[in-house]
Amino acid sequence: MKFTFPSRKQLFDIALMVLIGSVGGFIAYLLSAPMPFLIGSLAFTALATIIHSQKYHRKIHFPQYFRWGCMALIGVMIGASFDNSLIALLPRLWLSFLMMIVFILVIQQLGYLYFRHIGKYDPPTATFAAMPGGLIEAIVLGVQAGGDVRLLSVLHFSRVILVAVIVPFSIFIWSGETVGSSAGESFSKITSTPEDVVSIFVLAILGLLAGRFSRLPVYHILGPLIVSSLLHAFGLFDIATPDWLLAIAQLIIGVSLGVTFSGITMKVLLRSFGLGIGFVIGALSIGLLFAFLLSKYFNLPIEDLFICFAIGGVIEMGLIALSLGINPVFVAVHHLFRIIITVLFARFFSRRFKKSDLDFSSKDI
Repeated sequence: MKFTFPSRKQLFDIALMVLIGSVGGFIAYLLSAPMPFLIGSLAFTALATIIHSQKYHRKIHFPQYFRWGCMALIGVMIGASFDNSLIALLPRLWLSFLMMIVFILVIQQLGYLYFRHIGKYDPPTATFAAMPGGLIEAIVLGVQAGGDVRLLSVLHFSRVILVAVIVPFSIFIWSGETVGSSAGESFSKITSTPEDVVSIFVLAILGLLAGRFSRLPVYHILGPLIVSSLLHAFGLFDIATPDWLLAIAQLIIGVSLGVTFSGITMKVLLRSFGLGIGFVIGALSIGLLFAFLLSKYFNLPIEDLFICFAIGGVIEMGLIALSLGINPVFVAVHHLFRIIITVLFARFFSRRFKKSDLDFSSKDI
């Protein structure tokens, strides 16, 4: 990605969008919404962008290298949730990992058919809308493959919200256990220090270099995530992740996604959100079936495994696990595995598109 310094007008756009996103994130935080600074900033900046584009007929500039840097920081912070207890878990996870691969393929194929034939989306958009992976990774890979960034943002935005709402509610109905709001939870229970912040930035840079050198797909998040998780799993690092840094990173990513909504109509927005509801309900139902099949092998309650097979984010599902007293490492390692395998499958699937549809140096990323 070529770096260009923003003009005065572009700096004004950046400052305005960050301000609007901050207001949205703070309101979502007050409402105890899931991942408030990501969801709130995305929603508010998307609405502002839609109104602005309809009135002034121009796009708002927001450099995407901001998003890349924040994705690297989040990758490090997710990896920091792993510890050496992961090593002891690995011998027992082969069956659930195998089932996760099957689960991903089932969701990907059924989701593609759903979005292609019911949603009438083009093949790249339908393929990456069906990705049962992270919001950020799915959108990035989808744009690289020629998909519609606005539709993908709406669909995965709705997936994150709906999973975070439906999963706790379903567990409450199933077991009677109340799941606390994720807005007040954190992976790290230790107070962070300035040294921790410096370590996070250092690992982010190392992860970016490692991911780029090894040609990982979506290397700007997977590289830092894998480097951080390995170093923490083997006890070489022990970083306390500051909540304020996680909030800022999510805020910037939310803003950068929100500004891509230029030109989208409310009709398309609502229709996409409706399609997202159908996809999430179907995927969660299939995940519940897989959880039921594995519950006897692990001798765990179905709801514990249901969280592992819910197609939400690593952070959000880990926070729900914390609220229920479930080992967050057990949950997080399943979601990390899901994201990595999903991204690898997505890159494989992208090869069926014409070469002219693929632009791995897209300025939209």
